[in-house]
Amino acid sequence: MIMRIGELAKSAGVSVETVRYYQRRGLLDIPERPYGENRHYSTSHRDRLYFIKRAQALGFTLSEISSLLELSAYDCAEVESVANRKLLLVREKLNDLAKIEAVLEQAVASCKDRKPYEGCPIIESLIEEKN
Repeated sequence: MIMRIGELAKSAGVSVETVRYYQRRGLLDIPERPYGENRHYSTSHRDRLYFIKRAQALGFTLSEISSLLELSAYDCAEVESVANRKLLLVREKLNDLAKIEAVLEQAVASCKDRKPYEGCPIIESLIEEKN
């Protein structure tokens, strides 16, 4: 399947400017342009865009995605290592989010017990955390 850049972008759910940006970053190759014609993109370009978007959704930065793409052809063990490091970061974030959730649940619950003349327990708990 041969596509022009607009068709490629649409099929991958991104904008033409996103395609061009990825090309400038070296994440997506720029096909040759036949004299007097538009560049032609293939399904492999679309698949690369899918990969980039999916990796971003998993929390990988464009720099990390670039590294993964460079490594994938040569060193699967290093790709695994990069993915394991990202997994550890995700687990740390989940742990931090669980702590934040517990604090917020407690603060919201304390609102129910608030007397009309008392201050906002959520604001007060945030002030207390700073002190």
